[in-house]
Amino acid sequence: MVAPKRNLDMDVLRTFVAGLDLGNFARAAEQLGRSPSAVSLQLRKLEDQIGQPLLRKQGRGLVLTEAGERLASYARRILVLNDEACLALGALTRFEGWVRVGVPQDFAETWLPDLLAGFERAHPRVRIEARADRGAAMADAVAVGDLDLALTWGRLGRVESEIVGQRNLLWIGNDQFRRDPDAPLPLVLLDTPCAFRAAAIAALDRAGIAWRASFATTSLAGVWAAVRAGLGVTLRTSDALPAPLRALAPEDHGLPPPGTLDLALHRPLSSSSDAVSGFCDLLVAAARKVS
Repeated sequence: MVAPKRNLDMDVLRTFVAGLDLGNFARAAEQLGRSPSAVSLQLRKLEDQIGQPLLRKQGRGLVLTEAGERLASYARRILVLNDEACLALGALTRFEGWVRVGVPQDFAETWLPDLLAGFERAHPRVRIEARADRGAAMADAVAVGDLDLALTWGRLGRVESEIVGQRNLLWIGNDQFRRDPDAPLPLVLLDTPCAFRAAAIAALDRAGIAWRASFATTSLAGVWAAVRAGLGVTLRTSDALPAPLRALAPEDHGLPPPGTLDLALHRPLSSSSDAVSGFCDLLVAAARKVS
């Protein structure tokens, strides 16, 4: 006798992935407009469908089991295909025109190409012009009408920007890095204005840790090259983190907790085209994922 096929609930999968992306399921409940108890019921339903536990306790938090890790990979792919199909077959196929968007260099090398490709497949009459640049330059481009949207690290002093996501910050060094407690901490930094530079200096100053700028550059590639060469450590997120660089555990190197950094969306105050608004929704959804 052939066993009946099981159908995973798309809504439950979305809750599962949201909890993983946001770091905990309480935040997922808030974002999805559900109560924590409703989210717990959804997770139990998903475990019943799979027939295995997906999460286990570790300390005060929860971590994925082996089954949970495997399901998370499939769930993300299922949701991407579902959302792409809805875009392609829904009323949004009327989109046409241009979308000019700017994003940090980190994202141009990770999830942005797939996002662009999926949107263009769903909306073949839309042409997208993407730009990866420093945040201040992209925010200025939005202000003068050269870009329709820009995603930047931090508000950059612009009160009209909207916080749409957050990333965990990490101290990053090479495999040989060992901090000398008797010497200022060597920092690899982007030139100002830079939200990462400001966050690193503020964290060290609060902790009373002396530092020095060992290398400064205008490009993210320059930051990675300098850290790889052992010129110092930097503060960044896990987005686009190249091998063999690694996140440094603060407690193992006498470093302060690195904290988090906001992602801000910049767009004109005037109304946007349907194409720009549609792409903006996808961009914001991607930005809300927390590493």
